[in-house]
Amino acid sequence: MAKYREIVSKTVLGKGKKRFINKYTLTTEEVPTTILGCWVINHKFSGAEENKKIKITGSFDVNVWYSYDNDTKTTVATRQISYEEIVSVKTKNDLPLSSNNEVIVRTLIEPSCSEVSVNDKNDIDFTIEKELGIEIVGDAKIKILTEEDEEPWDIIEEDL
Repeated sequence: MAKYREIVSKTVLGKGKKRFINKYTLTTEEVPTTILGCWVINHKFSGAEENKKIKITGSFDVNVWYSYDNDTKTTVATRQISYEEIVSVKTKNDLPLSSNNEVIVRTLIEPSCSEVSVNDKNDIDFTIEKELGIEIVGDAKIKILTEEDEEPWDIIEEDL
């Protein structure tokens, strides 16, 4: 006689990616003449469900190398930037989000400086681009048909 059993498994309930472009300003002690480089390091982040949306909090360090004093001296200005992004991830079959779900955030494109320039006075404007992938993982139940009749055992013959 056939019976049904339920198997509980983890499954991806929703998945999406989003590109973020943010502009920032860094104030320096000297008046910059030329920007020589800009790089981003130490990117850390995490995500959680909040009010039926996904809240991603993170931080990274930006280092801007520039010259000053009519291009006769150089230095590096550093700034730690914290961010908070709120995104809506569509779930499969429009399933509601639950506090029991796990949120997995991945960096698809690491944060990088796409544009940097000196503006008035001691300020450097720069643009940071990054792309994050978000997965919502939760429990799913699968019903399977089982048979209680045990298959017969094969007889193992002796090797000669």
